[in-house]
Amino acid sequence: MAYYYYIKSFHLIFVITWFAGLFYIPRLFVYQIEAFHKPSPDKEILGQQLKLMAKRLWFIITWPSAILAVLFAVWLLVLQPSWLEQPWMHVKLVFVFLLIIYHLKTHQYFNQLQNDVVKHTSSFMRIWNEGATFILFAVVFLVVLKSAINWVWGVVGIFVLGVLLMLGFKVYKNIRNRNPDA
Repeated sequence: MAYYYYIKSFHLIFVITWFAGLFYIPRLFVYQIEAFHKPSPDKEILGQQLKLMAKRLWFIITWPSAILAVLFAVWLLVLQPSWLEQPWMHVKLVFVFLLIIYHLKTHQYFNQLQNDVVKHTSSFMRIWNEGATFILFAVVFLVVLKSAINWVWGVVGIFVLGVLLMLGFKVYKNIRNRNPDA
């Protein structure tokens, strides 16, 4: 079972690149939405470039990383089936399920913006951008602590982080309203 650590390493690498894509794509959505409201020709020039960037990120990095992270995770569970008996793993799998739902919903937003359908504000996308962060915190605490109980403290920390982020968004929005170039 010497290859176990290679499988685990690949799993971690693809989890990291998956999250990199999930962290960056909503940021591109923010820029796409803001470009959509600009006058011509900025709207068209920025819109096309941002669509291309989003498409490359989504299909070259994010989707392949998601698929490979899940495949390597399944392989790890096949090699270590006893993990499925541990409560912390049950909770982790719930968060992984939520991450997959987040990914699929983000794909829906991606498709809308690729078709110039703007249903949300850039402020909404800034908040949406933090969804993957919350899941990442929960999963890391679960994996490191390997406790289904101690993860509650991690979630409390996530909640506090969420409150701080919302306050930060409000402050940033006020600064942007006063200075549009910020």
